[in-house]
Amino acid sequence: MTANKYEKLNIYQYMGGIHIHSAFSDGTGDVDLISKAAKKAGLDFIIVTDHNSLDIEEGYYNGVCVIKGEEISPDEKNHYLAFGINECIRSDNPKEFIEEVRKQGGFGFAAHPDEGKNKKGQCRKNSYAPIKWTDKNIIPDGIEIWNWFSQWGDNLNDSNIFSLIYSYLFGHKSVTRPNEDTMKWWDELNNNTGEIIPALGGIDSHALIVNDYIIPIKIFPYEKMFNTITNILTFEKPLPENFTARKEQILNAIKEGNNLIINRKIDKHIPKINLTGGLKVKLSDNLCLNIETKKKASIKIIHNGKELYGKIAKKCNLILKEAGKYRVEIKVKNKGFAYTNPILVY
Repeated sequence: MTANKYEKLNIYQYMGGIHIHSAFSDGTGDVDLISKAAKKAGLDFIIVTDHNSLDIEEGYYNGVCVIKGEEISPDEKNHYLAFGINECIRSDNPKEFIEEVRKQGGFGFAAHPDEGKNKKGQCRKNSYAPIKWTDKNIIPDGIEIWNWFSQWGDNLNDSNIFSLIYSYLFGHKSVTRPNEDTMKWWDELNNNTGEIIPALGGIDSHALIVNDYIIPIKIFPYEKMFNTITNILTFEKPLPENFTARKEQILNAIKEGNNLIINRKIDKHIPKINLTGGLKVKLSDNLCLNIETKKKASIKIIHNGKELYGKIAKKCNLILKEAGKYRVEIKVKNKGFAYTNPILVY
């Protein structure tokens, strides 16, 4: 197994898909099929999070590191992606299951917390009930700030067969950027603590098969979904080949917020950013945030939830002069492309 390497920076990057469902819940694939799709999509690791299930077997499959978690799934609300746990958790109370995840030595992310509004800020134009995080005073360990399938569902108009076909063929056009309410909540949580509340991007892949028409239709096969929202992990050394050790380092990086979230449907390349999200860095006279993209993009630097810098360019070199939390947003043709976790400057 290999990783992309930046020779000049001496860092190693691994691409992964998070929030995936298998046939053990409401997906359609087994671990062999799912891992083959991940391999074809160029992923190094995937995290399968079946609803209320830990039945899938972890390990290396087809050259892909397959890790399991659980999507704790109360009816109709407060779903939670739990990682690093060994026993399935069944609870409808988010305070209780967040604490139970921690007791097992794990951590978790609120899944699609503001599901239900389309890109125009309007309610869904379909009959599928959104699943939200209903009490924002209950603070999770982290937040899934972008969920591909959830956002597609928010923009789905199922009023006729033609709109359904368009949604299937051109669904990527409706997945434009993370939910604004979710981003606002995430910034507020980070402003209210000295720690870093991390974020991740989720695929929410099911490879659903619809039998309502003449020919059964598979809604977004796994490989197609694995080429959408991806988490890039950065390490100074290659990950160990031993599965247990590799899993531990991957999960720890996600817990710390060391992941860069990109939408590969917008662009395939990985932006170069010299300060990894999740880092805690001491303020100094020469502390600089360097960003480089392959093509011109809208680069924004957010400081404590407010835009500090914005420019359309290929490069950005900004001296950081104040303490606080900095994160980066990159858009290509006005569509969300890359989002970092906060960097804490103290």
